[in-house]
Amino acid sequence: MSVRLAVRDMSKHYGGIEALRGVSLQVDAGEVLGLVGDNGAGKSTLLKILAGVIAPTAGEILIDGEPAQFANPAAAQAAGVATVYQDLALAGQRDVVANFFMGREVISRGWLGRRTGWLDTKVMSEHTVSELARLRTRIPDVHAASMDLSGGQRQALAIARAAAWTSRVLLLDEPTSALGVEQQHQVLDLIRRVRDDGIAVLFISHQMPDVLAVCDRAVVLRLGCVASTLGAGQLTADNLVGYITGAKTAADDTGAEAEPGPDTRPSPDTRPGPDA
Repeated sequence: MSVRLAVRDMSKHYGGIEALRGVSLQVDAGEVLGLVGDNGAGKSTLLKILAGVIAPTAGEILIDGEPAQFANPAAAQAAGVATVYQDLALAGQRDVVANFFMGREVISRGWLGRRTGWLDTKVMSEHTVSELARLRTRIPDVHAASMDLSGGQRQALAIARAAAWTSRVLLLDEPTSALGVEQQHQVLDLIRRVRDDGIAVLFISHQMPDVLAVCDRAVVLRLGCVASTLGAGQLTADNLVGYITGAKTAADDTGAEAEPGPDTRPSPDTRPGPDA
């Protein structure tokens, strides 16, 4: 698989406080990488850097092997990095279609649309239904207000919307928190389908069963540093909890993967081409 997203020696300082120190990781296309750690480990800081919300103090981001700098969230979105935060960023009183096309509304092609900004609701509705069906997301009525959807349906809408507008990287911040068991399973199934579409998914969660259920690998952050990168064979609850709490350290890391270094970047001959 090709490396879709890579982070090299990322650091973020707030005065004398080091929120991140030399963090390196990579996510392949068609992979779900878990990002776990205790509160204050640096997960949210790294997410905000990748989403273009804040700038790093040092380090670099590579998308498909090419260096990328995000001055703002719009720049990250333009580079193919979509983010779903815990608050989902849904307008409760707007319907599913309006939320799906928020900021990307389609103007009617007629003269009235061009002069008044009239929306082509038919095209928007058809595209929303098509994308939800492609990802097998169960929302029976796309004209229902998002506030009337279940928690799982709102989460699924936010993830499906993000996945529909990117073909590269999807960042998920605690996507299964505050959901019931059945709704959690539905969201995890959706994440697997997004992964199977070739999108690189960074899955941030405190829910260890969900990390084990959906992630191909996991990076454990502790005190702003990478404590361990766990491959499929080492991805167990015992290892996750051990590295999160500090009960396990790098000295115990005999089976974990080596941290990616600069020489692991894909060569120009193997970099994927432009999005179709």
